[in-house]
Amino acid sequence: MAKPGIDFPRSEQEFRAWFQDDNACLDYLDWLRWGNALVCTSCGIINQPREVSGRVWRCSACTAKVSRTTGTIFQDTRTPMTVWFQAAWEFCVDKGGVSALTLKRRLGLGSYETAWTVLHRYRSAMMLSGVDKLSGTVEVDETFLGGVRPGKRGRGALGKVMVIIAVELKDPTGYGRTRMRVIPNAQATTIKQFLLDNVELGSTIVSDGHRSYPPATRGNYVHIAHAVKPSGKQAHTMLPAVHRVASLLKRWFLGTYQGSFGHDHLDAYLAEFTFRWNRRRSPDRGLVFYRLMSLAVQAPPLHYDDIVKNPQPKPTRPTPPATKKVRPNSLSIPAPARPWRSSTPTP
Repeated sequence: MAKPGIDFPRSEQEFRAWFQDDNACLDYLDWLRWGNALVCTSCGIINQPREVSGRVWRCSACTAKVSRTTGTIFQDTRTPMTVWFQAAWEFCVDKGGVSALTLKRRLGLGSYETAWTVLHRYRSAMMLSGVDKLSGTVEVDETFLGGVRPGKRGRGALGKVMVIIAVELKDPTGYGRTRMRVIPNAQATTIKQFLLDNVELGSTIVSDGHRSYPPATRGNYVHIAHAVKPSGKQAHTMLPAVHRVASLLKRWFLGTYQGSFGHDHLDAYLAEFTFRWNRRRSPDRGLVFYRLMSLAVQAPPLHYDDIVKNPQPKPTRPTPPATKKVRPNSLSIPAPARPWRSSTPTP
């Protein structure tokens, strides 16, 4: 069990005290990956703890140079580690998260693309968190995400993305964990694959009266169907858990991202929401930071070209900047300065 004040910072002040420079950030990543020893990614030999500085250290056994970020989402990054850590803290300390534009402004980054890439790499790590399957009684239903458009509503609506959501029901009341995924349709084979991937066999599936659920659950789950239309009741009263999560998901998109998202990246955003929902009762936001960084050192490397799904050529070729492109400035805390002493206070 992770301990506050030992395994993760408990406050903004403690965070700044712990991670004052890039080397402190790298040392924390080393500890998350290997504990109190260093493991060579070339020969696998465990090296005794010793002073290490910079992003590269030399193995005492095979003399290979080992990058401290190899095999993580930080591999090959030119962004200072203090920026990565501050971004993760901003990402976790607010329950609603942070957009790339807001992160760019807060950290003083030179480009929106840098902030966007940092956040998407963290989202790729969040996708590793949903490995334990839901169990017990689980509500399942579909919802639609996308802008308001005229025409048919619900299943078959144009310009919308279908998302299937599963939520655990607690006894006697309350909601547990959730899982969600973008799906191309609501056919039985699609729903069955989602259930097999995310719900323990033998669990009870509660759904509406859609005809795809009986064949999707047959032989693997106990199925309880609530036919909404014949009952004369509202769908949110028949399946309250799924509709609560779907409502909060849409509100989250409107609040944090102003309702804007790329359909090709929607699964990454769903992973972020799922990560947040499943840790909504965390006693300390620093613990959420600790969980995210633990996943970040396990997730495979991801580069900007891997993240961009559908790159669009620019109508006109951009003019190269007059000055050479530079890396983001490190957030390392220098010796304290007192600039106010250089001026006279205004009466």
